[in-house]
Amino acid sequence: MELYQFRHSAFCEKVRLVLAVKGLDYTVVEVSPGLGQLELFRLSGQRQVPVLVDGSEVIADSTAIALYLERHQPEPQLLPEAPAERARVLLVEDWADTALAAGCRLALVQAAATDAQLRSALLPDSTPGPLRQLVSSLPGGVLAGVGEALASVIGVAERQQLQTNLEQLAVLVGDQPYLVGDRLSLADLAVVAQLGLLKFPPSSGVPLAGLGVGGIVDHPLLEPLFSWRDRIAAEAGRG
Repeated sequence: MELYQFRHSAFCEKVRLVLAVKGLDYTVVEVSPGLGQLELFRLSGQRQVPVLVDGSEVIADSTAIALYLERHQPEPQLLPEAPAERARVLLVEDWADTALAAGCRLALVQAAATDAQLRSALLPDSTPGPLRQLVSSLPGGVLAGVGEALASVIGVAERQQLQTNLEQLAVLVGDQPYLVGDRLSLADLAVVAQLGLLKFPPSSGVPLAGLGVGGIVDHPLLEPLFSWRDRIAAEAGRG
């Protein structure tokens, strides 16, 4: 199997988590923005990652890949057999991939606009040294307008909704080990993948691990949530 990915994409991390849980071997193909996306389009008919290639099968979209892998390697099971519980897992996964993903992504971009270390760490590994240095050395004031514009995009209500959702998740995982049922599921992995954009996990490597969105990464009420995330990642084999 080959996984075409962007290293810091939450949706690619979701697929990596599923692959790790299933114990499947695969090769990573890091897609370069621009030219690499054109090559990906020739392969899969679209420019977005993740894309999984398994022999003659080419599967795009993290959910489609997860469902394919569930059929390909049923154990350990990530989708319950009971219809009601399976529906709950898929509903949480869809929420994580849409509403949670949008809030996390915009919050991260806003934070990167004013955090030079985070901004530099998020650049692709293939970024030339001089360009990386230029991006990291831009004065905060230069990007202040970008941060303000993004703040207006997110809006106070949207940021508060993200905060509220995270606090509710923290309470939920403090009361039970998994989001749905009594075993690891695709719901857990989808949420864990998105939380990685707010506080990058150890698997992100140096220098990104531990960095994240101010006001969230250091919020005391959210410590249980990120501890749960790290526990789930470790259980999945991505600790």
